[in-house]
Parts: sequence; C-alpha cells; structure tokens
Amino acid sequence: MSKPIKVEFIEDFLVVWNTSQSSKLYKMGYYGKPLGIPKPKIPEFNVPLILDLMEGLYLAEKGIIEVQEGSKKKVKLEQLRQRAQKLYDEFDLRYEVYRDLRDNELIVTPGVKYGCDFAVYKQGPGLEHAPYMVSVRKGDEDLTAAEIVKAGRLATTVRKRFIIAIPDHKTGHIEYLIFKWFKA
Repeated sequence: MSKPIKVEFIEDFLVVWNTSQSSKLYKMGYYGKPLGIPKPKIPEFNVPLILDLMEGLYLAEKGIIEVQEGSKKKVKLEQLRQRAQKLYDEFDLRYEVYRDLRDNELIVTPGVKYGCDFAVYKQGPGLEHAPYMVSVRKGDEDLTAAEIVKAGRLATTVRKRFIIAIPDHKTGHIEYLIFKWFKA
C-alpha cells in the first residue's frame, strides 16, 4: 500500500490540502467535497478536499489517510471518534451502518437534504441519482405508521428506495428493511 494521504484536522472537518491527493481520494470512492465545487461533474479537480469526520474516521481506520492537527501533531483514531461522538447524535450507531455500506462497496453521502442519515449510490454522484435513502434506527426504537408513510412519500417523490438500517451492537449484524411502494 502507498503512503497514507496527509490531511489536516480543522475544527469539525478534515482537509486534504494537496490538490493531486484530494482528486485521487475523491476518485477512490467519492469521498469528501471539493472546495468550491458543489457538484463535481468529473473527478478531476485542482482544489482542496473537505472530509467530514465520519468518512475521515473510516479512511483513517483503513490506513488511507493520516490525520494531523497543525503541522506535525498526529491525531489518533480515538481522538477522531471522540470528536465525532460530540458532533453527531448517535454517532456509533450511524458509523456502524456507514462502515458496513462502504465495506460493501457502496458510495455513502450525507442524506440531510432527503431527511435521512445517508444517500447511497451504487456507482457514484454525477453518474447516477442516489437510488437509496437510509435512516438508521435503534432496534428498540418505536417507528410509527405515520413515520413510515411520511418517509415513503418522500422517497417516492425523489425516486429513491427507503431503507431503515438497524445495527445490533452485540452481534455486529445490521438488519436492513427496504420499503417498496406500489400503486393500488
């Protein structure tokens, strides 16, 4: 494996300053957002790349990136995890699902604009519209019929399949419930 890509930890984000490395990392799996390019049409660009803490932790665990704060101080995985736990509600639960989806070679982006945790692609943004929207729930969490209908209506409107992901911390298994809507 090649040397890890150096990234800088700034507040709640990670920045890949080296523009050739940022383009390389983006091409590896559509990680991050190129600075100043909201919807890149091609994976080649010459700007820094901004990573959120969830994808940064994943890439650091895989040894793809090395995180530094300032010019020299290396940031440990546990420090990244602790900062992410403060930033995201139920981070560990959501991260389990993120890691599982990424490990299964899916492209995962934040799903905030769809009112869910993740938008998930098979090929990648710019190549297709995200076919799935994923909401992460605890196994013992109640889900009302109204919530299912609301999510289903939204998913249908934006032409996506609605998925509820339920991680089981004890077994490490994640249950995926996929809803398919049809007209009667």
